[in-house]
Amino acid sequence: MIKKIFSFVVLLSAFSFAQIKGTVKDVDGKPLPFVNIYIENTYIGTTTNELGNYEIHTIEKNNVPLIFQYLGYKTQKQIINVINFPYIFDVMLLEESFELKEIVVTNSENPAYEIIRQAIAFKKKNAAKTDKFEADFYSRGIFRAKDIPIKVMGVKIGDMDGNLDSTGSGIIYQSETVSKIKFEKPNNLKEEILASKIAGNDKGFSYNTALSTNYDFYENYVKFDINMISPIANNALNYYKYKLEGTFYDDKNQLINKILVTPKRDKEPVFEGYIYIVEDSWAIYGIDLDIKGYRMQEPIIETMKIKQTFSYNETNKIWAKNIQSLDFIAGIFKMKFTGMFTHVFSNYVFKDTFEKNTFGKEIVTFAENSNKKENSYWAEQRPVPLTDEESNNYIRKDSIQSVRQSQVYLDSIDAKGNKFKVFDVLSGYTYNDSYKKWSFKYDGLINIGSFGFNTVQGWNLDSGFSFRTRNEETGQYTLISSTFNYGLSEDRLRVNGRIYHRFNNINDAYISATGGSAVSQINANDPILKIVNTISTIYFKNNYMKLYNKEFAEISGGKEVTNGIFATGKVLFENRNALLNTTNHKLFKNKRDYVSNDPLQPDNFSSVPFDKHQIMKASIGARIRFGQKYISRPDGKINIQNRKYPTLNLNYEKAFGASDSKYEYDFISGAVDYNKTIGNKGDFGFRLQAGKFFNAKDISFVDYKHFNGNQTHLNLLMSSLNSFNLLPYYTQSTNDAYVETHVEHNFNGYIMNKIPLLNKLQWNLIGGFHQINVPERKPYQEYTVGFDNIGWGKFRFLRVDYVRSYQDGFQGDGVMFGIKF
Repeated sequence: MIKKIFSFVVLLSAFSFAQIKGTVKDVDGKPLPFVNIYIENTYIGTTTNELGNYEIHTIEKNNVPLIFQYLGYKTQKQIINVINFPYIFDVMLLEESFELKEIVVTNSENPAYEIIRQAIAFKKKNAAKTDKFEADFYSRGIFRAKDIPIKVMGVKIGDMDGNLDSTGSGIIYQSETVSKIKFEKPNNLKEEILASKIAGNDKGFSYNTALSTNYDFYENYVKFDINMISPIANNALNYYKYKLEGTFYDDKNQLINKILVTPKRDKEPVFEGYIYIVEDSWAIYGIDLDIKGYRMQEPIIETMKIKQTFSYNETNKIWAKNIQSLDFIAGIFKMKFTGMFTHVFSNYVFKDTFEKNTFGKEIVTFAENSNKKENSYWAEQRPVPLTDEESNNYIRKDSIQSVRQSQVYLDSIDAKGNKFKVFDVLSGYTYNDSYKKWSFKYDGLINIGSFGFNTVQGWNLDSGFSFRTRNEETGQYTLISSTFNYGLSEDRLRVNGRIYHRFNNINDAYISATGGSAVSQINANDPILKIVNTISTIYFKNNYMKLYNKEFAEISGGKEVTNGIFATGKVLFENRNALLNTTNHKLFKNKRDYVSNDPLQPDNFSSVPFDKHQIMKASIGARIRFGQKYISRPDGKINIQNRKYPTLNLNYEKAFGASDSKYEYDFISGAVDYNKTIGNKGDFGFRLQAGKFFNAKDISFVDYKHFNGNQTHLNLLMSSLNSFNLLPYYTQSTNDAYVETHVEHNFNGYIMNKIPLLNKLQWNLIGGFHQINVPERKPYQEYTVGFDNIGWGKFRFLRVDYVRSYQDGFQGDGVMFGIKF
């Protein structure tokens, strides 16, 4: 009996690993990567790897019809009769002989234009044939680095956890997944990842999914970071020039047209390269297109190449995408990066309809033990063989991880890094226990990053202590910290502490408690950055920041109560004191004087904006993302916002238990955020905020609704949908009702790239409108026009806006400078 079972297992194993394998080369013996190989009239297929090697799994032995298809080469059909598995079968492909003998080229128009018109006319019909399907999906991703220095801009890079050799080169990321997918156009997806693998990571939960692989050239726009215009988009003839470079017949005797695609204007979101169109059906046979980084507004990327190969099934008359590869070359600071993604679609089952509830909010799941598959599983299921470099990288990275996750290794690293030096008293010190995942940090007596100046404290800086612990598997994270803030002119030390705990990565539940003493801006949204206020104050005598003192205690928490709804709650006690200026220090002599710390009476240096008082407040809020989808990973939940719908924020706040009942009130508020990409015409953004106070006639000025103004002409946060450009701080503050509106459209080059000479700048035109409505005042309005993506070469982090403001007539104008990091 045991022998029979053993024989059965051996037989089953032989069938499981039954392979036809070999190498595909050209006539010069050069290996051909990403050759589409499939069994004729089926969707069982594979592709060659970078070295031209392939493997295809089949249990058939006799008369196996293999198709070898590669863009630019003659398609071959080979009938294979297998003697023993694995069966070695090498192939040499010949370059295609393109002909134009039967084509009449007129002086007025290349015949490619008529072919493209037919492809556009039939694309809806062709796209509908593959709009619903089930399939097996395989994805492989690999990233390489070259010439990486030990430090970049003072930040230590090192060997990237063993990824780089002595020259600063090597594979820094390698992963692959096997999954089952169900897909319905335009974007319904249900994917179960059956196997997942990452080099040097025993968790092995890759981020490679079919979610980000839907580059559909039948659509008008192909979605990358910006929408790229398809060569067969409805308006494609406005953006491309076409040339028929030749025709050839495939193995089914179908005429294929090879069409060169070139941009009419260089700086637009367009491709260049080749598209192959089948005569009569006008379906896509293949895609071989390049994208320049600057055309997709990613200057760090030099070039990106996308290839797609489609196979034909005579039974259902459908051309379906089998192979897709995406390569890129990128670089910055003389460092080079290359990346390659390979996607294989096989075993298609095309559907007329899916059962109800097939698609829901959960779009990707992981099968149990998907990250623990043995090498035998991968040898059987992996449709594209690994190269020696990739195989060795798995072995090397897994070995390195075993060493570098051991307690002996981590303790040795910590022993070196945890050595205390005398100057650490000034600069700060960190003690790590990497094996137990906790750390202790002392910020030092000279914490340069906290150094600043304001007219209340003078020069001031922070120090403090913190303790962190984390659990990477569950997502638990705990932080216990303290902050010591000292103002030299005020000669006062303030101390506060915080405890924060996140429970998991599934619903992001957290609880936080803080308390102590601190200075705080009257506008709780902190509209003025510390560094901006420091420069504005000591250089230009513009002390815009208005501060008050608080002794406080606060408890808050939140969690995602159901998919798309995140709820928060907070209880707060504050003992508030107004503050006065204590210094008139300045670096340069000028005639301008500081104003007082009272925003209501800037010229009265003894006045305060509110009387001393205590107050308690409680609030509850919710963020609602309609139609939110998500990926369920064993190590957490990844939410994916549905851009078709707006995000809604709601909040209710109750002030009570005040030292004087006049400070008590009720306040409700809400905000709607909506962002939409409009074809290739740019990104539209909209934010509407509104709120209403009740029983708030004599409340403290601290509790008013304050709007994010700006008088510095500098915007480091780039919060263009949450702030104003020329609005004087606190001039529109209200304890009644309000409506705040922000609208902006970034054309992403849509207009600028059509203007000769100006298109070489690669700037993006931006227009905006901002408004505040409060009772008993005329609306405050700003109109903006400006340019984004300003810079040189790969460094484009500047934005400039011209702004005009109105309130019961023209108020003023100015220029705003923004910096994106």
